[in-house]
Amino acid sequence: MRIFYIIFFVFISNLSWSQSSLKKAEHHFKNMDFNNVIASYNKAIEDKVELSQSQIEQLADSYFNINDYQNAKLWYDKLYASKQNSMSEVSFSRYLSCLRSNRDYEPSLHLLKEYYKNDPKKINFYAARKKQFDSIFDTKNTEFVRNLAINTKYSEFGTVKYNEKFIFSSSRDSLNFNSKLYKWNNQPYLNLFVSEVNLSNGELSQVQLLLKDIKSNYHTGTVAFSPDYKYVFFTRNYIKKNQKLSVNQKGMSNLQIVRGTLEKGKVINEEILKFNSDTYSCGQPAISDDGKYLFFVSDMPGTKGQTDIYVAEIFDDGTINTPVNVGDQINTAGREMFPYFKNGTLYFASDNHYGFGGLDIFKSEMKSKVMYVTPKNLGKDINSNMDDFAITFNENNLSGYFSSNRSGGKGDDDIYYFELQPIINNQTLSGVVYEEKSKLPIPNASVKVYNLFDEVIQEQTSDDKGNYTLSLPCSSEYVVEFSKSGYSTKKINYVADEVPNKVTKQDVYLTKFSDLVKEEDGVVKIIVEPIYFDYNKWDITPKAIVELEKVLKVMREFPDVKIKIESHTDARGKDAYNLSLSDKRAKSTQAYLIENGIDMNRIESAIGYGESRLKNHCEDGVKCSEELHSINRRSDFIILSNKQ
Repeated sequence: MRIFYIIFFVFISNLSWSQSSLKKAEHHFKNMDFNNVIASYNKAIEDKVELSQSQIEQLADSYFNINDYQNAKLWYDKLYASKQNSMSEVSFSRYLSCLRSNRDYEPSLHLLKEYYKNDPKKINFYAARKKQFDSIFDTKNTEFVRNLAINTKYSEFGTVKYNEKFIFSSSRDSLNFNSKLYKWNNQPYLNLFVSEVNLSNGELSQVQLLLKDIKSNYHTGTVAFSPDYKYVFFTRNYIKKNQKLSVNQKGMSNLQIVRGTLEKGKVINEEILKFNSDTYSCGQPAISDDGKYLFFVSDMPGTKGQTDIYVAEIFDDGTINTPVNVGDQINTAGREMFPYFKNGTLYFASDNHYGFGGLDIFKSEMKSKVMYVTPKNLGKDINSNMDDFAITFNENNLSGYFSSNRSGGKGDDDIYYFELQPIINNQTLSGVVYEEKSKLPIPNASVKVYNLFDEVIQEQTSDDKGNYTLSLPCSSEYVVEFSKSGYSTKKINYVADEVPNKVTKQDVYLTKFSDLVKEEDGVVKIIVEPIYFDYNKWDITPKAIVELEKVLKVMREFPDVKIKIESHTDARGKDAYNLSLSDKRAKSTQAYLIENGIDMNRIESAIGYGESRLKNHCEDGVKCSEELHSINRRSDFIILSNKQ
């Protein structure tokens, strides 16, 4: 993946081949000819030459730059052994990346703690990222990942949608236009290619060179389009009018971002964006899906690591604001590269956030231009222990493309098509269904989940220990109903917010029907104490409410119950008066139940019987105690039907 690194150097020199191996190695390193750097240093080692710390670092960096993380680790081992905490943070970040690429996760964590032991802010930074990484380490979130048929032995990477087609960068076929090779990887320079797409399987085909009018003899790649395809943004070297590389005083040619206007498939009015400079590189442009932001990668002054991601606002008239660094949540001492922004989320590649090794792909929600939530690793399959980068999504957000130089590929960098498992952000509601009186669990209780349309969307029964567990999609409201034959029905409202994987504990208590009723005089009645009214009145008193709540409980928890109300008095007073008073009290009781939510159709009748149905001998003229008279002053709530 070396061909698309942010900074491309060309060193102008004609050093003699008669120099020593060390001199040759240093020359090749400046020329970014890393394979020859390695060959020269290995020749010196064979000649028993002892390398200095700076030469060891160059050798380690050279292996790192050609993706040989195993050998790079060996030389970073030596460098760390001699330098310890004085090792530069850039080299240390590469060292950690190599360790993780070799799956040495525990040693890398140990070294990280040691290196940053006096920097609590950095320790907390990596601790948060390791916690997230651990949570997804064994999680599979893809249906499949497939290497595309268009990949060659050269490098292909960075798919971008272009109308109904896709564009990618590649070093294929460039020799037809330029006999030079890029010394970093001995491949032709990059160009942009366009391909048709098979919507059924994501395969790309019918590859053609794209936009020949923006091609150069050097690198042209990493393209982006405005949402309306009016503008194209692309990366290329600084080029002179004679199509030669433009180099600065240090003999270096950096990258720049160019914007062009698209007209009938051709690029006109090329414009070098104002924030470019030949003293640093800018590249890998990405336009947000709403067209309001330009993201890119640079090593400009103020960069926190090797390469950082920057963002610039695009105004309605097409002008671009001054870029700003996206901040410490995203950018690290390592490499942050290949930004991609969709649906309020920034996707990017990094080798310094906690990952599997090499570059991993991360995502982070944008709060503002410089505020982002803690990045999340996209997990294995998308990420490997090598370099994974340049992700894009199709419109369904469940499929897309990314690039990787993982083992098993066809060339240097390959394009992969992926499909994600459908994302279901659920919460868990669980608990135990108990019997209210005994506090014993109720097995085989019915648990039904209703949506806001009163439709049953889930149904289960509690296990033999009364346990239930529901998985409910986020951002919705539900009514959960618990019931069992012979027990009350209990409903609870549950609001699932936007937090995925949230777990809520909710125990439920059902009342046994037989605990609330009694059989008497051949009928089944709700168990209540005498309901007291003030003398010569039928208003519901606070004492009466206490007993009527028992009736309400039965009616609410047993929705199929129907009753009739019978009110009685003792024998004292005139018969007609007692009959009228008891009837008023019965109907007052009925009205109270209806006012508190009981359907009037569930109360068949409310009748007062006065003193006509005494329960004892205390008739007119019989002297009885107040206690005996109170037995006759009663209201009965008689069960007429119940489907329990």
